[in-house]
Amino acid sequence: MRRTRLAHAALAVLLTLGAGFAAGTAPATASSGDAHAAKAPASAGLLTALQHDLHLTKAQAERRLAAEQRATAAEPKARKAAGSSLGGTWYDAGSETLTVGLTPDAPPATVRAVRATGADVRTVAHTARELAATQARLDKLNAPAGIAGWRVDPRASTVVVDVVAGEKADNDVRRFVDRAHRTGPVTVRHVSTAPRTFAAGTVGGDPFYTGNVRCSIGFSVYGGFITAGHCDQHTGAVYGWDRSYVGNFQGSSFPDNDYAWVNVGSGWWTVPVVLGWGTVSDQLVRGSNVAPVGSSICRSGSTTHWHCGTVLAMNETVNYSQGAVHQMTKTSVCAEPGDSGGSFISGDQAQGVTSGGWGNCSSGGETWFQPVNEILNRYGLTLHTA
Repeated sequence: MRRTRLAHAALAVLLTLGAGFAAGTAPATASSGDAHAAKAPASAGLLTALQHDLHLTKAQAERRLAAEQRATAAEPKARKAAGSSLGGTWYDAGSETLTVGLTPDAPPATVRAVRATGADVRTVAHTARELAATQARLDKLNAPAGIAGWRVDPRASTVVVDVVAGEKADNDVRRFVDRAHRTGPVTVRHVSTAPRTFAAGTVGGDPFYTGNVRCSIGFSVYGGFITAGHCDQHTGAVYGWDRSYVGNFQGSSFPDNDYAWVNVGSGWWTVPVVLGWGTVSDQLVRGSNVAPVGSSICRSGSTTHWHCGTVLAMNETVNYSQGAVHQMTKTSVCAEPGDSGGSFISGDQAQGVTSGGWGNCSSGGETWFQPVNEILNRYGLTLHTA
């Protein structure tokens, strides 16, 4: 694998390796506009990764990327057209279109306006506002460790509560589920494993180090980079892949959130690049348009390098042993300890930084990320774009 000083300097801080794992679910600016979205970022390496991880042919991968870009561009317009009848949005890989859920009382004019954006329409039982209110009520409850997390599922028009199957008979879990059903439209799903953060002990590779922890860089911003909040061990300096001084954590939050940013200096600089690790070419970052649920997405991290999957859910609350983390995005991408903080990217659009999950890249798993735009807005940062 070809490695350059520029690539390492740009991505010097990668997932946290060495910090304690979280129990429960995974803890680990403005878009560039439609002009960039119109370009299909279909490098040979990216297409190969999508073919491998999503079991697609090259033609299918190219077609999917183009369709997802159209859906991403249409989503804000479709959401606005839906108005108060909006039940949620998602990308349907089968029909290759953005799908908008509308409640049964949606006026015909609203249905026509949504379809005019190029989106399909499906009837759903509850509005997005009702589902968000249910999730907000759940967020106020104190969840036991047997509750993995909860999220809005716009396709099913419900809030899904994930319960670890081996803990479903626990009295605290049963009480939480009873209270959850009283908050609004709630469905319980049993999962086999509780997610954890993807931190791990210090090892060799392409890391950034702080204290006894290794993590991965998320994205370059002007003045530094962003990563996961649980990577901040509050020990001071941050060191790059070559153990030279990079900077310090300037802000971090975990739990409740899982984000942080580090200033960059001392000969280090920022570039709008996500490392492809030889699996794909290094990817340029051109913006942060949000990819809808159902879209393909890829992750770069210092332990397992480059892997792809799909967006499974948004705005999920993940219940780690350290506490709940809110507004996370769930994916089918695998990850392992040391990948924390690393980049989630869809095409050339930054999506978020790796928080945590369950499983591994041998047998599979799921991973959550903290959305990038929330981090930029929180700290007043500007994404470094090409």
